[in-house]
Amino acid sequence: MLKISSLLLSFYIFGCMQVCAQATNVKVEFGKSLGPMNMERMALGQGGLSEEPMLASRVTEIRALHPAIIRLFVSEYYNVIPEKGKYHFTTLDSMVANILQTGAKPFMSFCLKPKLFFPGIDQDIVEPNDYAGWEQFVHDVVKHYLDKGAGITYWEVGNEVDIGEDGGTPYRFKPESYARYYKHTVAAILRADPNAKVGGPALAYYKSPILPELLRVCSAEKIPLHFVSFHNYNNSPTAIRGQIEYVKNLVAQYPGIKAETIMNEWNMDLFNPPLDPRFQPCYVAETIWQMKDVGLDWSCYYQIRDWYVSFETFSRIHSPEGTAFMTRWWNRQAQFSGLIDYQNQLRPAYYTFKLLSRMVGNKLAVTSSSDKIHGFATHDPKLRMHNMMLWNFSDQPATVKVSLNDLPKDMRVRHIVLDAGGSGLEENQRLRPDPFVQIKKGTQSLTLTLEPWAVHYWSLE
Repeated sequence: MLKISSLLLSFYIFGCMQVCAQATNVKVEFGKSLGPMNMERMALGQGGLSEEPMLASRVTEIRALHPAIIRLFVSEYYNVIPEKGKYHFTTLDSMVANILQTGAKPFMSFCLKPKLFFPGIDQDIVEPNDYAGWEQFVHDVVKHYLDKGAGITYWEVGNEVDIGEDGGTPYRFKPESYARYYKHTVAAILRADPNAKVGGPALAYYKSPILPELLRVCSAEKIPLHFVSFHNYNNSPTAIRGQIEYVKNLVAQYPGIKAETIMNEWNMDLFNPPLDPRFQPCYVAETIWQMKDVGLDWSCYYQIRDWYVSFETFSRIHSPEGTAFMTRWWNRQAQFSGLIDYQNQLRPAYYTFKLLSRMVGNKLAVTSSSDKIHGFATHDPKLRMHNMMLWNFSDQPATVKVSLNDLPKDMRVRHIVLDAGGSGLEENQRLRPDPFVQIKKGTQSLTLTLEPWAVHYWSLE
C-alpha cells in the first residue's frame, strides 16, 4: 500500500494511534461494485400505542432517514367501523398522511378486533363471529386506501399473534385458527387490490408453531403468502442473524412459496438493554450489517417514537390485566426503543440511521479480518460521491488498518464520529465533523483506533 505525505494529516484527524500486532485489517474496494445497496429497506415502524398523531411533529427528521416503508398498526382505537354499515377513516387517514409526508409508504398491519365482529374482550377469541362481514370490512378498508392513491403495497395479517395482549394486540391464536383467519383476510385484501402483497404472522417468537402451519396450509391450498414476518429483541446481532437463517430455511422447505422475509420489529432486549449509551447506536449498525449479509429482505426498527398510552383507550379493547400491563410498560418503565423519546428529542441511535441513510447507490466491497469490525461503503452516482462507515461492536478499543483500494480520483474527505455519550443535542455535536482533508487517487491507507462501540463515517467527493 502506498503511503504519501498528503495522508499524514488525515492520519491525525482520523484518530491515528500506534499500530499494534493485533490490528484489524479492513479493505474497501472502490472499484468493485456489488449492485444496489437498497439501504432504504432497513426501514422503520411505529407501535400500536395511540390514535394521536405520533409522528406529525417529526416528519422532517423521519424523512431525513429515507425509509422506504413505515409499519403501522391498524388498531381498534382508530375506530374504523364504529357500527355496522358506518366507517370512520378520518383518524387513521391522518396517520397514513403523516407517513406519506415522510416519503415512506405505509406497511399496514391489520391487528384490530371491531366490536361488530368481536363483541367481547377475550384474547383467546380470535376469529370473527361473521367471516363474510369481516371480509367485506377488510375489503372496504383496503379499497379505501387504494382509491386514495396511498401507494400501500404491504398488508400484514396480525401482530405477535402468538402471545396475545402481551404483544399489545388483543388476540392469541393457535396454529390452525391463525391459518384459517389468514385465509379469509388475505382473500378480502386481494379482492380489493390484486396487486397487494400479503403475509404474516408477525411472530413474537420466531419458532412458534404458527409459522410452519401457515406455510403448510398456504402451500397445500395455494393461498398467497408474499412475505413472512417475525420479531426479535436481543442484544446480540448474531443471534438475530441466526433467527433470520432459521426462518429463511423454513420457508425454503416450500419451494412453491416465494416469500420475502421481513423482521418488522427489532431492537435491544426490552427487559435487559445495555445501559452504556454508546451501545445502541453501534448495535443498530451491526444488526443491520448482519441483516444485509444474511439476505433479509426488509426490516422495520421498533420504533420511531415512544409515546405515553391512555389507560382509558386500552381498557376499551384489552382485558383489565392487559390494559394494566400496557399502561405500566409504556407509562412507568424506562424506555429505550424509540429513535425519538417521550420529550420529542432525538436519541443517539437516530444518528446511526442518519449515517446509514447516506449509504445509497451502489454497494462497494468491504472486508474485515475481525468479526467485531464491520462497515459499509457506497458510490452515490446521484450526488457524485462515495460514502464509508466503520464501527467497532466491542467493549474493547481496536486498532484498524484501512486500505482504500482503487480510489477513482483525487478526493476531498470529511470524517465524522458519532458521539453517543456526549451531552450535546445539536446534530453537529452528535455527528462530530473533522476538517476536510485531501486524498490522492489510487490505493491509499489509513490507521485509526476505534473506541468501544464507536461508529465512524467518511464522505469522499
